[in-house]
Amino acid sequence: MTSQNLAPTSAPAAAPAPQPRWEIGAPRLEALGVGKTFTIHARDQLALPVLADASLSVVGGECVALIGASGAGKSTLMRILYGNYRIQTGSIRVRLVDHDQWVDVASAEPHEILELRRRTIGYVSQFLEVIPRVSTLDVVAEPLLAVGVAAHDARDAARLALGRLRIPERLWELSPLTFSGGERQRVNIARGLIRRAPCLLLDEPTASLDAANRETVLTMIEEAKADGVAVIGIFHDAEARRRVCDREIDVTEFSPAVRPAAQ
Repeated sequence: MTSQNLAPTSAPAAAPAPQPRWEIGAPRLEALGVGKTFTIHARDQLALPVLADASLSVVGGECVALIGASGAGKSTLMRILYGNYRIQTGSIRVRLVDHDQWVDVASAEPHEILELRRRTIGYVSQFLEVIPRVSTLDVVAEPLLAVGVAAHDARDAARLALGRLRIPERLWELSPLTFSGGERQRVNIARGLIRRAPCLLLDEPTASLDAANRETVLTMIEEAKADGVAVIGIFHDAEARRRVCDREIDVTEFSPAVRPAAQ
């Protein structure tokens, strides 16, 4: 599937902050033979296999959708790619930003995972987790500050992102923990997309958004792809998948729990 160019968002116009551009078609992330088993300690060390022999790859400028039945392991695979879960088998190779070298997330040290997240992999999860009493403006600006962007430039970029996603200016100095669910989601998206990392993981970025903000988010994803970002996403919204995704991978094929029932 190819993305379609639809009408631009009606959000307030603003000049976008300068963003790096990455090579279209360049390999960015490759997972091969990934297997994950959870151990339930409260059930006599019960082993619960959730993924087996999962493989995928994504290149710059491409969006790959993870699809499959509920419980197939889509969000688990996303967390594995981000380094939240250790795996028992396989490899997850991510191409570094500054030079043509790769890091295997499966065997990387914690400090290497943190560096990957700081410079190479962006992640928009379903839930916003932030430190209490930190302003929304600083929450959104933080990914830019972490890579050395000057504070005034980072906050200016955060203002543009928040305005584009229709977060009222009167809320910018408040903690997003006081916001509604939809407002928190938009803050999470602004934070995840403000820094143009070469890899981007999206877990249901359009869920619970109204039509105007959904349009804005899809446009922002298209802009990231045009800048060479490699995107892996979970989209239950079929229309959103058709618009921004180039390929689909059915995670059910990797799920020991779901696969037998489907055969």
